[in-house]
Order: sequence, then C-alpha cells, then structure tokens
Amino acid sequence: MFMLDLKKSLLAVSVISTLVLTNAAAAEKKNIDGAVMYPVKNGMYTDYAVNEQKKEGFSGHGRMPTANEIKAWDTDVMPDGHGLPVGEGSVEFGDELYEAQCSMCHGDFGAGGVGGYPSLSGGQGSLKNQLGLEGTEGPRKTIGSYWPYASTLFWYIKTAMPYTNPKSLSDNEVYAITAYLLYVNGIKANGVEIDDEFVLSNENFMDVKMNNPDGFYPVHPDRNDLKEQRGPLAQGVRCMTNCEQPEPISIMAEIDTGFYPAISTEKSLPKVTESAIVSKAAITYEASCSACHANAAIGAPVLGDKEAWAEVVAKGIDQVYANALNGINAMPAKGGADISEEELNEVVDYMINASK
Repeated sequence: MFMLDLKKSLLAVSVISTLVLTNAAAAEKKNIDGAVMYPVKNGMYTDYAVNEQKKEGFSGHGRMPTANEIKAWDTDVMPDGHGLPVGEGSVEFGDELYEAQCSMCHGDFGAGGVGGYPSLSGGQGSLKNQLGLEGTEGPRKTIGSYWPYASTLFWYIKTAMPYTNPKSLSDNEVYAITAYLLYVNGIKANGVEIDDEFVLSNENFMDVKMNNPDGFYPVHPDRNDLKEQRGPLAQGVRCMTNCEQPEPISIMAEIDTGFYPAISTEKSLPKVTESAIVSKAAITYEASCSACHANAAIGAPVLGDKEAWAEVVAKGIDQVYANALNGINAMPAKGGADISEEELNEVVDYMINASK
C-alpha cells in the first residue's frame, strides 16, 4: 500500500511538472507590464476558452458621437478635479443622508452591514505601506485604508448609489455623503483631520488627501525592499520611450458575422410599463425594495417566503402599513422610495399577495 501511494504521488508530481514546463515553453512574450502572455491554441488560452469566430463584415457601421452624447457619457470625476460639479455639502447633512440612504446596507458609521455589503470605514494601517498584512489576511479595503482618491468616492456615489435608486442624489447631497464618509475615516483636508463642522465643496475638494494614493503603482525593479515582499505583483519594467504598443482594434471589427441569431444594432432598453401582468407596484418593488427583500442574508422578509410573510401579516395589516411608512429596524421610511402612502400600501399588498 505504501509503494502504491508513493507511485501515485510521484505520478502527480510528474504531471504537474510537465504542465508547468509546457506552459513555460508555450509563453511567447511578455506584455508592457511584464506579465507572461501565452498563445491561443485549439480555442484555449491556457485554461480559458476563446471565441474564435470570424470577425469581419461590420466595418463602416456607426457614426461619430455628438458633443451632447459625449457630455452625457463623460461623467467621470478625476483625481485632478476634472468633472467635479459646482456644489457643497456638510458632514452634518451627510450624517442625516447616510442614516436614511446608506446605513441599512453599510451599517452605522460605515462599519459594515449584513448581506455582504462592504464596510466603508476602519482598516487604517491594514495595508502595511501597501504591502498587505502579515500572514494570510489581506488588507481591509475601506475608504480610509485603500481608496487612493476622494474623486473616485464622489464619482461612485454620484453614479451608483444608493443601490436601490442610483443617480437619485443631487450634487450637494453627494458632496455631503462624501464629506461624512471622509469624516468617519479620519481623512485630512489641507493637513487637518476633517471634523463634524467640515463643509466639502468643489473649491476645497483638492485639499483632501487620502491615505493610499501610491498603492496602485507598479514596483520599480530597483525597489527591492518592496519587490521581495510583494511577490509577483506589479514587477514589470515600465517602458518610457519607444514602447511596444498593441495595434488598435476597432470595436466593430470584433463583432462576428457568424452569430446566430444575428447581432442586433438596436441599443435602446426595453420599456417596462404597467399592464395587466406587470403592475405599478411590481415595478416599484423591483426599483426600490428588491435589493433587501430579494436577499435572504439581509434579514428582511424575502418575497415569496410564505412563512416569513405570514409572521409579518400576523401583526395586522395596519401595523404592516405603518412599519413600511415609518421604517423598521434597518429599513428606512418607505424603503427609501419617493412614493405616496397609497402607492406604498399597494407595494406592501403586492409583496404579501406574492408570498401566499
């Protein structure tokens, strides 16, 4: 039995060694950052399948975007302040907004909620000079420890939050929530730690300095002190002159004529309208309630869970309506939706009826 196990172990080592040598031999070149590039062989890039369908016949389609189309698309807020709208918001106002719009997912003071939503505060010092913690624990990627620029925070809140109703916040509200999150993370502006009286605006935004502005740059080969500790991460040699650049590829050239059914050029999203099948309450539920009531990890009664909703209804329908109107536990008033009390009751009825 011992000899049999030994032979199996030696065979496994031999197979692994062969695979490593094969992959190493297959490597043709390295990209600009030093990462190894392998050839596509039999429709596979190492262990990943590659689409090798024909990519021709679509040239000449499309048009140049208009100035207004570019303006609507170009919503990024850059580290140099490009894209910042005129406005301002205080930490105090941000505290109120955070409690109403964000705390149900991200927890009090950004300390973390349930259901897998990330913590937004804490973790300072966990990067160990951007090298990660000792042992197997990774750095805690919070605003105060990991995010390099406040502009990214502002842009993300403006375009993607709150989760149930993105792009619903005004510029002043985004400034306020950003100011509050910088405050709870102990971030400094103009060398002074932000306090609860701080007002963030487009005029003083560039005074904000985050704790990890240099954590996303490749390590120069001469920095042996970092290179040894970071392992294989970002150790490629940066090319500064006469660099090899990949040939530009047209997006349209990547579309294949062999797709079945044929690719449509129609770009507009399907419109969901009220009908005998899709009610207005169902539409409101999807937009404002499903983020919590479709995720069992959150703790809210999940749509379709008969037992959970039977327990809710047992409190009496008037009490259920009141809880929805005023908020309960982590749920804000009206679930954060901008609807009338009558519309809210219709959503409650929809959820109850869909869970019988």
